[in-house]
Amino acid sequence: MRARGLTLIELLATLAVVAVIMLAGTPALHNLLLDQRMTTQINDFVHSAFLAKQSAHTRQTETVICKSPTGRHCEPGAAWGDGWLVFANQDQDYPATVDANEPVLAVGPPFQHGSIHANRREFIFRAFEIRSTNGTLVFCDARGAKYARAIVISYTGRPRIATTRPGGNPLQCSTL
Repeated sequence: MRARGLTLIELLATLAVVAVIMLAGTPALHNLLLDQRMTTQINDFVHSAFLAKQSAHTRQTETVICKSPTGRHCEPGAAWGDGWLVFANQDQDYPATVDANEPVLAVGPPFQHGSIHANRREFIFRAFEIRSTNGTLVFCDARGAKYARAIVISYTGRPRIATTRPGGNPLQCSTL
């Protein structure tokens, strides 16, 4: 009767091959995970921008996206990476504040694995043919400016994704 199984040397060789393969694939998997986290965060904000634009048109009133770690009111001193909220600013006060009769339409999650830098403290979306707030938000993670992406919001309220600044200059992971 023959014994079936692996010798210790065969087992160690197999484990060494698996370890080499895992080490070679780990950086790629890590970058894939970071890319996915950033894409999710960017998609959340773009969705909020489209929601704000649509709300401004249907409600015929200003709709605001502002920094909000709590999701209940705007906090101008907070960071965009702490979260944001979208609300219908029916009394059009400035700076925009969420009043009791103004509905909060969406709350954006914090960006726990990176930072968001913007050149505006809030984005105001208005109804047809009235200029909205334009600006740029730059999303960065631990990999730095090479992997940064930006959302550019036009004065009509249309968001678009950018990987460079105007003129082809690289994005910067600092305050705009």
